[in-house]
Amino acid sequence: MFRKLLSVPPLLPCAFRHFSICELPPELTQLQQTCRAFVNSQLKPIAAELDRESRFPKETIEQLADLGMMRVTVAPEYPGGSGQGMLALSLIVEELSRGCGSTGSIVSIHNCLYANLLDRVGSGEQKDRFFRKYSCGTLGAFALSEADAGSDVAALSTRAVEDGDGFVLNGTKAWVTSALQAKSGIIFATVNPELKYKGITAFLVDFEEASGLTIGRPEEKLGIRASSTCNLILENVKIPKSNLLGTIGGGFRLAMEQLDRARIGIASQALGIAQAALEEAIAYAKQRIAFGEPLLKLPAVRTRIAEMAVRIESSRLLVRKAATEIDRQRHATKACSMAKWVAGETATFAAHNCQQIMGGMGYVKDLPAERLYRDARITEIYGGVTDVQKGIVADQVIREFD
Repeated sequence: MFRKLLSVPPLLPCAFRHFSICELPPELTQLQQTCRAFVNSQLKPIAAELDRESRFPKETIEQLADLGMMRVTVAPEYPGGSGQGMLALSLIVEELSRGCGSTGSIVSIHNCLYANLLDRVGSGEQKDRFFRKYSCGTLGAFALSEADAGSDVAALSTRAVEDGDGFVLNGTKAWVTSALQAKSGIIFATVNPELKYKGITAFLVDFEEASGLTIGRPEEKLGIRASSTCNLILENVKIPKSNLLGTIGGGFRLAMEQLDRARIGIASQALGIAQAALEEAIAYAKQRIAFGEPLLKLPAVRTRIAEMAVRIESSRLLVRKAATEIDRQRHATKACSMAKWVAGETATFAAHNCQQIMGGMGYVKDLPAERLYRDARITEIYGGVTDVQKGIVADQVIREFD
């Protein structure tokens, strides 16, 4: 049976580890191998079917919860909590995405944006309520974006108004991953639009108890089709004051800190997709005969493979550096945006070149190449499009020279 994460020594921020980002410590190598074995035996065989049917991988998520992979960074005293760091989570998401981009996305967003934020900021009472009420295989949602407030978070219009012993929420949140499956979520609203980002506040909402909460229809997406994406419509949703996460007006800072972690997750997802594209290209080029010899011997094909491999390895180093900086409690905004930017472009580059090597077979649904190309595109979009990441990197670099 697979080795549970709970038996892997935690990589805690306070325990400074002297290891190169080029070489993983033994416990993380073991974790990576465990996840890879699961992906090869359980996930890859069903990935095409999940994509074709836009079917949420319920059984897979339950299996991953049993392995400790749904509350990776949550403290071990809570059910399913593994007490690991972002580097461990990055390895898990990369391996899962190598088998199925949708599953990688579901696990990444749940861990990076919901479970990690609740564990970091939630009070003991809040964590007891939300981590103990729902099983570790139950998903949580993160509702920040709106139709007119994507990368411009300060423009969000969802309102939170104090009302007696609680708050009343009104508005519509967009692009909420796993909204259909989630039992609870973290919703961002403003207590005063005139305050802009200083009015943004985070609230915990129990979906099963929230009267006035409606989940919109799932979006028809190009890729990651087994991961649901919906609007959340809030109409006079009343929540108790005990559901305030952090402080009034502190939501913007929480969102920015969490988006750094999300970008590591997205970059890890991109890495997994890119690695899968490289593996598919090589496997096809080995057996496809052209001009009397395998495609793998043709200089043009070998050049594409070399370029894919170099970009993947370069991206992997950036991702591991960013994850390690978070684990060591360092300011990592620049590293996270660099990793997300480069790994996202690498995923699209690798998937494109995989299709070019495979020709017509890379364009049909018989083989994974076309799905990899569709799944790769999201990694340059959500969590802030590539242009936004370049702007963040520029801001951070220029600030270093002030």
